[in-house]
Amino acid sequence: MQLRIRYIAKKMNTMLKQVHPFYWVISAVFVIVITSIGYASWYGYDRLTTLSIQITSLESKLSATVAVLQDNITETQISFTNALEQEQQNVSAIKKQLGNFEKEVGEISGTVTILEKLSNTDKELLQKYSKVYFLNEHFAPRRLAEIEKKYLYSERRPEFIHGSVWPYLKQLLDAAGRDNVTLYIKSAYRSFNNQESLKSFYTVTYGANTANQFSADQGYSEHQLGTTADFITTGLKGKLEGFENTQPYQWMLSNAYKYGFILSYPQNNDFYIFEPWHWRFVGIALSTELYSTNKHFYDLNQREIDKYLVTIFE
Repeated sequence: MQLRIRYIAKKMNTMLKQVHPFYWVISAVFVIVITSIGYASWYGYDRLTTLSIQITSLESKLSATVAVLQDNITETQISFTNALEQEQQNVSAIKKQLGNFEKEVGEISGTVTILEKLSNTDKELLQKYSKVYFLNEHFAPRRLAEIEKKYLYSERRPEFIHGSVWPYLKQLLDAAGRDNVTLYIKSAYRSFNNQESLKSFYTVTYGANTANQFSADQGYSEHQLGTTADFITTGLKGKLEGFENTQPYQWMLSNAYKYGFILSYPQNNDFYIFEPWHWRFVGIALSTELYSTNKHFYDLNQREIDKYLVTIFE
């Protein structure tokens, strides 16, 4: 570049000699100018070279710094991932513990609910009383409901049933009516004293041996529970005998279990004569089980029966 400047200066010098009278003055000024330009060019070039070296150095340092940052980011990501996995494992463990705890709480709550139901349910309701268990003279259902007169065979004498059984009995009677089956209640709840009086009447009328075949002693009657009813229909002249030969009896055999009622004393039972009119409420769960297995209430042992007490009104 300096050679180029010298060449230009020499050329200009020759030209100035030819055209200007003040050759030496102009020549001196020109030399100064050209020298300044040359120095500036050299200085600028040197400065650019220095800057280029500095930039290269900065790029190298930046690359190293970026590499370190990338390594740090990678290590941080790995640490974060490991920590996250550990926390997820901790959360899973906590959830599992909570699940077990909820299960235990649920079981406890269920047990409490069962105990509460049992405490509010007469344990006698599913006992086998016919010549097996005894109800004393003080037992009576906690709540009795009067059966509506339209369902009674004789409206002159009121009849009562266990308060919690009444909705099921009403549904049964209404269902029979919808199927054009005529059913009435002949007798329902009897107190200890009422059963005693009835048994005395039968004993005097038929003799003790005969009366014992179809009538329970006081304290052994299912009627005292308030969950039992004797059914009757028209055409029997107010008598229970012959009910087995009627359409209503066949309907009861096929449908009574749907409403929680079972036939207490079928043919060839070990307690009393065949009583097709005598039906006891034991709850839908137990009655359905007996119906589906073709078993009778007194075929089961008491421990099997007791399992159904908690659901008797469900």
